[in-house]
Amino acid sequence: MPDDREVWAAICRRDASVYDAFYREHAPRLRTFLQLIVGERQTAEDLTQETFVQIWKQPNGYDPERGALRAYLFGIGRKRASEWWRQQRPSDPLPEDWTDTDRAEVRAMVDDVFRRLPEEHRTLLWLREVEGQSYAELAVTFEIPMGTVRSRLFTAREALREAWHSRHPERERRLYEV
Repeated sequence: MPDDREVWAAICRRDASVYDAFYREHAPRLRTFLQLIVGERQTAEDLTQETFVQIWKQPNGYDPERGALRAYLFGIGRKRASEWWRQQRPSDPLPEDWTDTDRAEVRAMVDDVFRRLPEEHRTLLWLREVEGQSYAELAVTFEIPMGTVRSRLFTAREALREAWHSRHPERERRLYEV
């Protein structure tokens, strides 16, 4: 697999085969990430497409000295999702009543708490803990210093912990039992 500089140079030259490979490798994760932010599968799909179209039509702005091409891609996607949020008023699709039953419920409770976090916290936690992006990649994606990434991640983790305790204090023990 070529490195980021080679991939970017090929995209700038309009090499469709390299662009297609880049798309196939990164689109599913970007779509999942965007769905986490916007909460709607179809909107996430649309934003993913818009992100890749932007890169194909206007391949500019990526600087390999600042970080990975993947971080740049996720940064564009995050900005598109932020624009979408400014224009929309999505409803909260999560149910309010829960029952203590099985692992699926515990996952649903965690998902509920996670979705109630502010967008920046969800985004940072997802990219770091699920996508495995480094602090340096996150600094590029969010266009902030690495120290700020660390402090915001700390704040996001504390917010998640606090949201869990306030939303499900009697169920905290069950999370660890499952």
